[in-house]
Amino acid sequence: MNTRKILLSVIGILIIVASVFVARSIINSKKTPRPKPEKVIKTVFIDTVKNGNVPIIIPANGNLSAKQRVELYSEVQGVFRKGNKLFKAGQSYKSGETIIRIDASEYAASVQSAKSNLYNLITSIMPDLRLDYPEIFPKWQKYLSDFNMENSTPALPEMTDEKEKYFISGRGILTNYYNVKNLEQRLSKYRISAPFSGILTEALVTEGTLVRSGQKLGEFINTDIYEMEVAIGKAYSDLLRVGEKVELVNLNGTKTYTGKVARINGSVDLASQTIRAYIDVKDENLREGMYLEANLDARQEEDAIEIDRGLLLEDNKIFVVRDTILDIIDVKPVYFSDRKVVLKNVPDGITIVSKPVVGAYAGMLVKVFDESNSKTKE
Repeated sequence: MNTRKILLSVIGILIIVASVFVARSIINSKKTPRPKPEKVIKTVFIDTVKNGNVPIIIPANGNLSAKQRVELYSEVQGVFRKGNKLFKAGQSYKSGETIIRIDASEYAASVQSAKSNLYNLITSIMPDLRLDYPEIFPKWQKYLSDFNMENSTPALPEMTDEKEKYFISGRGILTNYYNVKNLEQRLSKYRISAPFSGILTEALVTEGTLVRSGQKLGEFINTDIYEMEVAIGKAYSDLLRVGEKVELVNLNGTKTYTGKVARINGSVDLASQTIRAYIDVKDENLREGMYLEANLDARQEEDAIEIDRGLLLEDNKIFVVRDTILDIIDVKPVYFSDRKVVLKNVPDGITIVSKPVVGAYAGMLVKVFDESNSKTKE
């Protein structure tokens, strides 16, 4: 029994030792060769430089506002009477059409009373004029004949003689006349008419409400012409001209409008160092508050090129390709926009990189993209 156990133990030990040797031999026999690093040559897109005239276009943006705007205020007190049209935002009125009518029946009666007093006063002096001033009697008689209580009080006859002036003034006619004209002027304030054709954009009262003196009633704008205020860098202020045409584009870029520079502010904003310019634009599809983008033609830069801003390196340098090697040259930027930069001092005929290359450096080996081969494969 003991001999059998010893034998089995020896056999187990031999099996374990043999397994270890077999495993080592298998491991040593599997030698994976280390791969050699491949040298990657990046492909670059290029352009050949050809200097020319590059238009400097200044982008600007802003919101449209009505060029003609009237805030409606009441100078008198009374009840707002209903008119031919509802006093509501969006209601259109033609030039001269009544927008607001305030009840003036009580005040109109006092005006008629004052006009009657003036008429009676002039009538009372007619016998004296016939006797003492027969030469001026006809014109005053004609004035009374033309006097109509329903119409505005006509101007008094012209007084050329000193005696006539003293006589008429001494009877209090001039005082009464100007008092009547003052009352008539105030009576006209009970009716507010449209100064131009347009639309009511704000209505703060409704028909039947009591309107107080000095109360704001609404806002009225002219829809025929709008203006847009834009901020221009002071460096280009001397390049803008009043009357210059401007291309305007809506936010989606689907519609284009043509405007012109109407005014240019003479002062520079201290905070932003910009100058405000105002562009007039007409179109039936425009609305107040619309956001538009403007492209202002500032000037032509001669002997220059335009590239993407991402191609300009620090210290004003760009990549060029000499044979198959990247190199760097110095350039002179003269204008920056959101996406582009205008450069000078770039030699004609030189090959520049037209699209950014990740990890690029001077002396890097590159391969120029062959557009002809690419089209052939397609």
